[in-house]
Amino acid sequence: MGALLLAVIYLAFVSLGLPDSLLGSGWPTMQTDFGVPSSYAGYVSMSVSFMTILSALIAPYIIRKVKTQWIVVLSILLTVVGLVGFSLSTEYWMLFLFVAPYGLGAGSVDAALNNYVAKHCSSAVMNFLHCFYGVGAMISPYIMAAALSQAHWNEGYRRTAYIQAGIMLVCLLSVPLWKKNAQADGEESENDGTGIKEALKIRGVIPTLIAFFAYCSGEATCFLWTSSYFAGTKDGISSETAAAFSSLIFGGLMFGRLISAFVSDRLGDRLLIRIGIAVEAAGILLIFLPLPGYIFTAVGFAATGIGMGPVYPAIQHMAPLNFGRRNSAAVIGLQMASAYIGSTFMPMVFGLLQEGAGIGIMPFWLALFAAMNIGMLEFAYSRIKKQKQSGVHKL
Repeated sequence: MGALLLAVIYLAFVSLGLPDSLLGSGWPTMQTDFGVPSSYAGYVSMSVSFMTILSALIAPYIIRKVKTQWIVVLSILLTVVGLVGFSLSTEYWMLFLFVAPYGLGAGSVDAALNNYVAKHCSSAVMNFLHCFYGVGAMISPYIMAAALSQAHWNEGYRRTAYIQAGIMLVCLLSVPLWKKNAQADGEESENDGTGIKEALKIRGVIPTLIAFFAYCSGEATCFLWTSSYFAGTKDGISSETAAAFSSLIFGGLMFGRLISAFVSDRLGDRLLIRIGIAVEAAGILLIFLPLPGYIFTAVGFAATGIGMGPVYPAIQHMAPLNFGRRNSAAVIGLQMASAYIGSTFMPMVFGLLQEGAGIGIMPFWLALFAAMNIGMLEFAYSRIKKQKQSGVHKL
């Protein structure tokens, strides 16, 4: 693959991460302006996530009908429409008029780009790709912070829309690069790819969907509840320090994927997943141990993030090899939907559980999903191995 096209794909993944942190960073001011309770952010977030899940599920059909480069352009355009719509909203209910383009713009491009990279690039490229998603997610809170200090929260959405529009223009201008790469690689048509129903019948697919659900359930729980864990279990820690520790998992993920990008081609995806979950388990153990102070706990959360880092990219990179290139678009679309379901609903479930049992149950919760993740993956890979040995393709 040409270096220029690869740069465009990385830029497209930056655009995928840009909108994801805006609501959280801007909501305290938005809530005041709209005159609604703080919890109302959840309704907006869940509505966007629902649209993203729907988009991921229809992605296999879209990929069969539309070239990846046009999916990227049109999806970013939808996101721009959603961002501009949010920036123009003067009442809380108006946000819901734009959650459809906001969410639909994410799922299809996510599935399409992951499918394209899984087919055409190395595991190292896949890990770098997900690092660039993190770059976008890290930039947007600073865009919102600058807007709040200089103007208003609406300007944060508007400025992000301008950046997205610029990225869309770059992707539009890059269309000839995609055609050139397809000709050079002898890329096969996606028109005969399988659909969702057929993909669900392939041996090993359903366990990987459960594994994806488990992985994203643990990851999203850490994103939302890490600060609360420090505040609720460590005496004497300031609220500022507890808030800062919320970045441990995210920073760990970025670092873990960066390291994986340099070693994944030598180690292979499956071994990388096993090493990652072993590191994650060690991190969870550090969180669980009743050690004095909070340094060991902080190291535990960072190690948990580092261990989680390579798991998501590696599973997706293995899809064409495990399930066939013809089936990879449908399988990756299903995996994305499972991921969004876990990240959308399970942090909320944990929040309800910890109200009764206490925030101290968090390491048990993380251990449960880590065990489910590796257990389902190993089960899936054993079934895939039997499939290849017997030549049987269906359950």
